[in-house]
Amino acid sequence: MTIVKGGLMNLTVRGIRYNPSDETREFLDKKLQKLQFAEGYLHDLDIVITRETEGQGFHLDAKLHFSWGTIKMVSYDCYELYEGIELLTDKIEATARKEKSKIKEH
Repeated sequence: MTIVKGGLMNLTVRGIRYNPSDETREFLDKKLQKLQFAEGYLHDLDIVITRETEGQGFHLDAKLHFSWGTIKMVSYDCYELYEGIELLTDKIEATARKEKSKIKEH
């Protein structure tokens, strides 16, 4: 488990049929720096990297836990892990911004 620098968000990264390397974790931490705007309301972020059993590629899942109790899931399928991480973090950022805007509207 890693704690994102400067925030209270807990980040958990797990692998299924894949062992995330230190380089993968560092790359993920670097990409998740764009979530600093969400530090106050994004409490937990669980990421699961699954290596596909047939063919090649990965399935990435992220579960976002917001302070007001909402839980959102985003997923991405890819052949190249680092490209998939970039696209998954973009989806995470978009979901966090959308949830934040919903709360401000009410």
